[in-house]
Amino acid sequence: MSNDAAGATPTTISIPSPAGPAGEGGPETERPRLGLGASLPPADARAKTEGTFPYAADLWAEGLLWAAVLRSPHAHARIVSIDTSAAAEMPGVRAVVTHEDVPGEALYGRKVVDRPVFAAGLVRHHGEPIAAVAADHPDTARLAAAAIAVEYEVLDPVTDPEKAFEAEPLHPDGNLIRHIPLRYGDPEATGEVVVDGLYRIGRQDPAPIGAEAGLAVPRPDGGVELYTASTDPHTDRDLAAACFGLEPERVKVVVTGVPGATGDREDPAFQLPLGLLALRTGCPVKLAATREESFLGHAHRHPTLLRYRHHADAEGRLVKVEAQILLDAGAYADASSESLAAAVAFAGGPYVVPHALIEGWAVRTNNPPSGHVRGEGAMQVCAAYEGQMDKLAAKLGIDPAELRMRNVLATGDILPTGQTVTCPAPVAELLTAVRDHPLPALPKDAPEDDWLLPGGPEGAGEPGAVRRGVGYALGMVHMLGAEGADEVSTATVRVHDSVATVICAAVETGQGFATLARQVVQETLGVEEVHVASVDTDQPPAGPATHGRHTWVSAGAVERAAKMVRTQLLQPLAHKFGMSTELLQITDGKITSYDGVLSTTVSEALDGKELWATAQCRPHPTEPLDESGQGDAFVGMAFCAVRAVVDVDIELGSVRVVEMAVAQDVGRVLNPSQLATRIEAGVTQGIGAALTENLRTARGLVRHPDLTGYALPTSLDAPEIRIVKLIEERDVVAPFGAKPASAAPVVTSPAAVAAAVRAATGRPVNRLPIRPQAAVATPKG
Repeated sequence: MSNDAAGATPTTISIPSPAGPAGEGGPETERPRLGLGASLPPADARAKTEGTFPYAADLWAEGLLWAAVLRSPHAHARIVSIDTSAAAEMPGVRAVVTHEDVPGEALYGRKVVDRPVFAAGLVRHHGEPIAAVAADHPDTARLAAAAIAVEYEVLDPVTDPEKAFEAEPLHPDGNLIRHIPLRYGDPEATGEVVVDGLYRIGRQDPAPIGAEAGLAVPRPDGGVELYTASTDPHTDRDLAAACFGLEPERVKVVVTGVPGATGDREDPAFQLPLGLLALRTGCPVKLAATREESFLGHAHRHPTLLRYRHHADAEGRLVKVEAQILLDAGAYADASSESLAAAVAFAGGPYVVPHALIEGWAVRTNNPPSGHVRGEGAMQVCAAYEGQMDKLAAKLGIDPAELRMRNVLATGDILPTGQTVTCPAPVAELLTAVRDHPLPALPKDAPEDDWLLPGGPEGAGEPGAVRRGVGYALGMVHMLGAEGADEVSTATVRVHDSVATVICAAVETGQGFATLARQVVQETLGVEEVHVASVDTDQPPAGPATHGRHTWVSAGAVERAAKMVRTQLLQPLAHKFGMSTELLQITDGKITSYDGVLSTTVSEALDGKELWATAQCRPHPTEPLDESGQGDAFVGMAFCAVRAVVDVDIELGSVRVVEMAVAQDVGRVLNPSQLATRIEAGVTQGIGAALTENLRTARGLVRHPDLTGYALPTSLDAPEIRIVKLIEERDVVAPFGAKPASAAPVVTSPAAVAAAVRAATGRPVNRLPIRPQAAVATPKG
C-alpha cells in the first residue's frame, strides 16, 4: 500500500494467505514438463479447491467501517425527496452519502457516460443505488440504510424493448443507443425456398463465484485505494477518479481475490460508494454485497428479440439472410454498442451469405442492466440462425448436418460486413468431426433400473414417453476488441538468481493468464521458477479481461519482454564464442550452441546478474462499421461445432442433456488440461442458458434475485462433454498462433441443445431457455 506523506501511519491491510503452490505437500510425482504445451496447473488451484483462496470479501483493515447501500424498490420512479436525518443520527453511523455528496462527475460509464453514481431525480431500474451508509457494524449500516426515507412518485416502466422507440425518453440521450443497418450484396435477391422465424433469448446472469466485495482505504495525500476483484482496474480507476474529483494518480485500484469471471466481475456501483465513504470518513470502509444486490446491480446478458428470414436455392445453399435484431440494454448503455456490432456482424453465422439485409438496434428500458457476458451478441444470433438452418433442412428434406456442410464458411470467404476471413476457418472440418463421432448408447441398451430419465434419477416421467434428439450448431466469436479498439498491453519480465517475475496488469479471472505467463517465460528463458506479480494500477494498463485479450496481447507482451531478456542473457556468450544469439538455444534450463561447443546452464550464465525488459503488444488496427454495416471490424475469429444429444419427456417437457460433442478451432494448444477445462466450463454455461438460466422480471422488478429462484446448472446437470477434435491451425498474426477458448462453446452450445430438442419433439423451440411447454410434443392426428 502506498504511503506518500512522510511520517504518516499506514493502514494495515490483512489478507488471508492462500495455501502453497499446487501440488505442494502431496506425494512424490514425476516432474512435469514445463513451457508451452505442458499441462502446468494453476498456482491458485489448491487454495481454491481447499477453500483458502483469499476472496475480496475476506479483506480487513484496522479501524474498519462497514458500508450498506440503499437501493430502489421500483423500476421507474421520480425521487420527490430523500431524508437521511434518521439514518445519520443512529448510534454508530459515521456517514451517509447521496447524489449531492458526489464531488466530481455525477455520471460514469465505460463507453457511454450515462449512469449515475446515485440516482438523482429519476430511478431507472430496480435496485439502482440511492444512498450509502458507513457504520461501525454491518448490521448498523444495513439498519441505517433502511432508515433513509425516500419519497417516490412511481412511474410506468418501459419494459418492452419494442415499445422503447415510441416511449418517453428514459435518458437525455433518448432510448436508442445504437442502430446498425447492414446492407451486403443485392437486397432484392430472393431464393426458391424461404423460411421465417421469431426467436427470444432470455436474461442470463453471470452469477460470479464469491461475493462482490471491496475495501476502500483513504490515503494520506487525500486520495483513496480500492481493493476489489476488478477485471479492468485501470478503467475502474479512471471512472472512480472522475467521480471523486481526483486526479487518476491519487486513486489506486489493487486487484485482489478474483475467484472467476465471465464478463465484468465488479459493478462500479459497488466500488464508487466505497471510495466516497472512505474519503468522507477518513477510515477504511468495506462492502460485501449480498447475492440479491449482485443480481440487481451487475450487468447481465442482453435479452434479445430476433426476426429472421432465410432464402435458399433448391439445393439448400443460402441466397440471402434478412434479420431484425433488438437488444434490451436495460437502463444504461454499458457494452450494448459492442454487443450489437457482434450480433449484426455474425447474424448469418459461419456460413457463406451472398446477400444480407440486417437491422440491429440496442435500446434503453427500465429492465435490469445488460453488458459484458461471455459471447455477448454472438450467442443470441447463433440460437436464431441455427434455428433457421434446421427449418431449411426440414423444408427441403435434407439432413441438418448436410445442409450446414453445403454452406460452411472457409478462409478467404467474406462476411456480410465485407471483411475477408483471413484467419484459419476450418468450419467444415469441425462439423465433420462432431457429425462422425459415435453416438452414445440408447437407454434401451441398458437395464431399466439404470435409466437416467429427464428430471433426475427419480424423475416422474415414464420411459415410454422419452424421445432422443440429436442437434447440431456452428458458432463463431471475435477475438479482442472490435471497431477500432486499442488493444495494447504492457509487460515486464525480470530475472534474478534464476527466479523470474512477470509484472503485467492483466487480471487472472480463471482464463489462465497467470499460468500462461509462467509457461511463456519458462519456454523462452529456461527458468523454472516464475512468479506473476499481483495487479494494481501502478503498473501500465493491460486492458479488460474479455474476448481472449490476455491470451493474445498480454501474453504476447510477456513473450516479447522475455525474448528481450533472452537476448541480454545470450549476447555475452555469443560474443565470447564468436557467434550470433540465433545459434544458441535454451532447453530445460541449459544453453547450448548448434555445434555443441557451448554448453552451460541458465543459472551459470546469469551469474547473479539481474536482467529485465519491458515490452508492448498491439494487434493490427480495426475500423468501425460504417453506415451500411461494412468494415474490417474484427482482429480475428474463432469457430466451434457442437453436437448435442438430449432425452426429452414429451409428456412433461423435461429435458436431459445426454452428451455434448465439441470440435473447436483453437489455433494452438498452450495448456491441454486448462484448455479442456475452459471448453467444458463454456459448454456447461451454454447448457444453463439453454435450459434453466433466466433472470425473470415483472414490470421491471427482478423476481427471486437469489440462487434458489435462479437455476444454475450443477454438476448433476452436466452431461458427458466429449472434446472430439481440437484443430491447431495457427493464426499467423496472433502470438503463439492461439485463439480464445471459452466464448465459442458458450455461444454454440445453447443452439445445439435447442436443435436436439427440435429433433426429439418436432416443435420449433424458438425461445431460450427452453420452457417445458415448448418441449412437449404435439399429438399426431
